[in-house]
Amino acid sequence: MKIEQLSNRDDNSIIISDLVIVGGGPTGLTIAAQCAKAGRKVLVVESGLEFENPEHSALNEVESVDQPQSEAQSRKRVQFHSPQAKFWSEEIQPFGVRCRALGGSTHAWAGKSAPFDGIDFKVRSWVPNSGWPVDREQIDPYILRALEVLNLSPKEPPARFDNEGLHSFYWQFARSRVDRLDVMRFGNEFMAQRPENIHVLLNATVTRVGLSSDGSRFSHLDVESIDGKRARIQARQCVLAASGIENARLMLASNDVHSNGIGNYHDVVGRYLMDHPAARVGAIPTDQMAVLTKLFGFFGVHHNGRAHMFMHGLALTPKIQEREKLLNAAIYFATARAPDDPWDALKRLVRRNSTKVGRDLLSVAAGSGLIAKGLGMKVLSDGRTPKALKDIVINTAIRMSPNLVANEFQDHGVPHKLVGLRIEAISEQIPNPDSRISLSSRRDRFGVPLAKVAWRINDVERQTLLRIAELSRTALVSAGLPAPILEDWALERRPQDIVIIDMAHTLGTTRMSADAKTGVVDQNCRVHGLPNLYVAGGSVFPTSGHANPTLMILAFAIRLADHLNANWQGFAPSASDYYRTLETH
Repeated sequence: MKIEQLSNRDDNSIIISDLVIVGGGPTGLTIAAQCAKAGRKVLVVESGLEFENPEHSALNEVESVDQPQSEAQSRKRVQFHSPQAKFWSEEIQPFGVRCRALGGSTHAWAGKSAPFDGIDFKVRSWVPNSGWPVDREQIDPYILRALEVLNLSPKEPPARFDNEGLHSFYWQFARSRVDRLDVMRFGNEFMAQRPENIHVLLNATVTRVGLSSDGSRFSHLDVESIDGKRARIQARQCVLAASGIENARLMLASNDVHSNGIGNYHDVVGRYLMDHPAARVGAIPTDQMAVLTKLFGFFGVHHNGRAHMFMHGLALTPKIQEREKLLNAAIYFATARAPDDPWDALKRLVRRNSTKVGRDLLSVAAGSGLIAKGLGMKVLSDGRTPKALKDIVINTAIRMSPNLVANEFQDHGVPHKLVGLRIEAISEQIPNPDSRISLSSRRDRFGVPLAKVAWRINDVERQTLLRIAELSRTALVSAGLPAPILEDWALERRPQDIVIIDMAHTLGTTRMSADAKTGVVDQNCRVHGLPNLYVAGGSVFPTSGHANPTLMILAFAIRLADHLNANWQGFAPSASDYYRTLETH
C-alpha cells in the first residue's frame, strides 16, 4: 500500500488508474479492500489527511435553507454532535456531520450498527416513493460479510419484549481491532492492515468529475490540494463514495458536458434527501431506572472468541406501522448526566471557563470517587498496557457487566454522575422530492459551489414520533414496568412542537431505482446511462429505515465491489498498455 499527498507531487501531473474511488471513508475503504483482494489496482482519493484538521474541515461548509432552523434545534444539535466530532461546528455544518480525513465519518461516530428490516425494502401504500429494486433476502449474504468487516456478531441476544405494537430491537457496537477501548475508526484499521494493491492520495479534493466529450462515459477526475497543486486522474471505472451531501454536490457541479449535471437527466440528483429525525420523548427518574436499565440496557454476546455489545430498544412492529400508517421508528434508553457531574465540573475548572467556581469545586470534591475510578480507566487505556491484558479485562467485563462497559466506551473511560434515563426516539422519513441538495451561489476555496441543503421534516415523521412516545408509555405500563414521564408535547399531543434534529445520517440524494426517471443509479449502483461510473453510500438508499445506516451501507459497498470485480474484464486494459496504473506522465 502506498500513501502520499497530492501536494508532494508535480503540479498538473496525470495519474492513471484502472479503478478510482472518491472518498476515504468506511464506504470507499471497504470497496477498495474488496477489489484489492481480487487483484485490482485501486486508487483512493481523499480530500483530507490521515487525521482531521481545521483547514480541511472548513471544506464541509454547507448552506442550509430549511430544517433545522429554531434556536432549540441549534442548541440540541450542538449538545449532540459537538462532543463526537472534534472539528464540527454549527456555523459550518448547520445540517449533517462530515469528517474530511482518512476514515471519514468514523472519526465522529459511536459505532452503533444495525440491519434494516424487511419492511424497509417493500413498497408501502402509506409511504410515498417507497420500495427498493432489491429485497432484503438478496442483501442478507452481504450483511453477513459487512458484520465481519465491522467486527460485529451475527448472533444477537434473544427478544425480550413484544407488547402494544412494540418489539425488541438491538443495535450493536463496532469495536476497534486496533484500540481495545475504542469503537472502530476506519482510518486506524486501514493503516494497521495496509492492504496491498491500494494507493491512497491524500489532500486531494475533487473539483470536477469529467465525462467523455459525448457524455457517454466517465473519463477523469480533476483534483486540487489545499496549497494549490493540481492533477488529473484518468481511470477506466470510478466510484463516488464521498457522502450523501458530496456525492450529489459533485454530480450537480460537474455540468460542463451535461448542463444539469451528471446523471441528472430527469432532475433527480440531490432530491429525496433523508436523515433520521430524532427527538427526546420522555424520561425515567433515577429511583426507577434500575429495572429498565436491566431490561433495556446493554447485553454481551460471545461469538468466535470475541465479546460483542448490544443495546436493547423497542421498535414499531410492521403490523402497527401498516394499521396506523406510521413510518418505521424505534426508541432507546440513554443515561442522563447530573448538572453537578464531577468530571464536567473538573473540565470547566481546568479550562478556566467555569461561571460558578465554588459550586464546581464542591462537585469535584463530592465526586472524588468517580474521578479516581476514571483515572484507573485511563491507566487501562494507556498504550503501554499490554493488548492481551486489555482483551482479558474487557471481554470479562462485557460478560459480567455490559452496562458498565458500554458507559466506559461512550464516555471514553470517564464515569459520570447520573440522574435517570432519557428516552430517545428515531424515525425514518418519507422520500420527499422537495427535500434536497442543490447548488449554492456561494463557492468554496476551489471555486466549487457549496451544497445548498433544504431538509424537510414532514407531518408523518412528527406523527410517528408522537405515536411511538404514547405507545412506549402504554407498553411499559401494561408490562408492569415504570411509567415514563413524557415530554409536554407528547402529553398534550402537540407534534408541531417536537424539537427534532438530524442524526448526521444523510441518505437518498442519488437514490437507487430500476427506472432512470425516478432514480440516479440502478440496482448495481451504476449511474443510469453511464457504463463506468458508480455511486456508493447512503445516498443510494431509496428509503431510510430507522436503523443507523453504516452496516447496510457497507453491505451494499461489498455487493458493489463484487459487481465491479465480476465485470472488470470488460474494462480491462489491452495487452499493449497493461497496467500503467498510477504512472505519472
